[in-house]
Amino acid sequence: MQASTVFSTLIEPLRRAIAEEGYTEPTPIQEQAIPPLVEGRDLLGCAQTGTGKTAAFALPLLQALSRSGCRSLGGRPRALILTPTRELAAQIGDSIRAYGRHASVSHTVVFGGVGQRPQELALRSGPDVVVATPGRLLDLMEQGHAKLDRIEMFVLDEADRMLDLGFMPAVRRVIARLPERRHSLFFSATMPPTVATLAQELLREPVRIDIDPGRPTVERIAQKLMFVDKDRKDDLLHSLIREHAMDRALVFTRTKHGADKVVRKLASAGIAACAMHGNKSQSARVTALQEFKSGRVRVLVATDIAARGLDVDSVTHVVNYDLPEEPETYVHRIGRTARAGASGCAVSFCSAHERDALRDIERTIRKSIPADLNHARHSEAARHASGAAARPAPRKPQGRRPKGPSASRRFGRASARGGSFAPRSSSSMSRIGERRFR
Repeated sequence: MQASTVFSTLIEPLRRAIAEEGYTEPTPIQEQAIPPLVEGRDLLGCAQTGTGKTAAFALPLLQALSRSGCRSLGGRPRALILTPTRELAAQIGDSIRAYGRHASVSHTVVFGGVGQRPQELALRSGPDVVVATPGRLLDLMEQGHAKLDRIEMFVLDEADRMLDLGFMPAVRRVIARLPERRHSLFFSATMPPTVATLAQELLREPVRIDIDPGRPTVERIAQKLMFVDKDRKDDLLHSLIREHAMDRALVFTRTKHGADKVVRKLASAGIAACAMHGNKSQSARVTALQEFKSGRVRVLVATDIAARGLDVDSVTHVVNYDLPEEPETYVHRIGRTARAGASGCAVSFCSAHERDALRDIERTIRKSIPADLNHARHSEAARHASGAAARPAPRKPQGRRPKGPSASRRFGRASARGGSFAPRSSSSMSRIGERRFR
């Protein structure tokens, strides 16, 4: 379907808002999702992070509410968007505000970690749309501040993340309060059995959209692997930040303590950085994110609380200081770069005790991560990186080993010829007025 046809299904206030945002080219999920959603069809969307899901559901939602002419009553919203994290809820709220600036649709955002009283007052004012995390929404419902009996449109976002965080019982309790007649949208990056069962129960004859289901990594991301001893990771990180164009780098650690330690080490080296993790208060997390977005700090060090839903323009590099325990998390982490049509670079450190995690990641993404052997001076482990003992070969889906030299050796020779560490340029980002929806 041509982009002009997709946009023609939207009402003028929405077209004007997205034009003011500078967006002219829809992403694949938007091209496929907007027309059936405008028609009122239920939808099951399976797409990796960074594909533009928010605009795909927010624009039809705003259109449906604008056209109906009804108004919400205090504490009885007309649309509910359920998300797993505070950061994602806040960012969806920002998108609703931006896309709906010329439409007569009100909204509010509710999540935990902050005072409840302002949220009670906001619900009492009668917003049309509520963006919420499950725990705080249930608290407000049980106290009588929120009722879901007038919900016309329900969006469940990041369903697999809800499962990962243990929110599925709370999600089911919320769904049980929804009216039977409603328009339902269901989005998930992966589809484990529990999530698939919930989708089947929730949706009625849905349109299913799969965006690159067989390619779990973002093609525009240049992935690199660096073998390094555990106690030399800080030296390697400092070197990379200083030697390469890391204008805005997101660094992932496995633990909260580790994130704080990395920030202290960077500060001692004169590199401005801040931490974002579960032990930080909501105000501290908001401040850290604002500092990073504004460019006042070049490096944000985070645990996996930020692996999904964090939408920051122009993140040039993602660094996996620690490899994640769950291989799927690797995909969500690196998806924080190469957003909105841009390119990006993801660098992963691997010490000896992380070899099993590397093997699982490569099996999940069905490819070897190219190894950069130019940084061997930082680690004894890197001396053995090109040997079979240094990295387990990933299994291909068919169970056959790839023919020819390993990816790490091919990349090693390319690096010796002067391969660039910086992200590849993107023609879509150089053309004014052709930004993609986030």
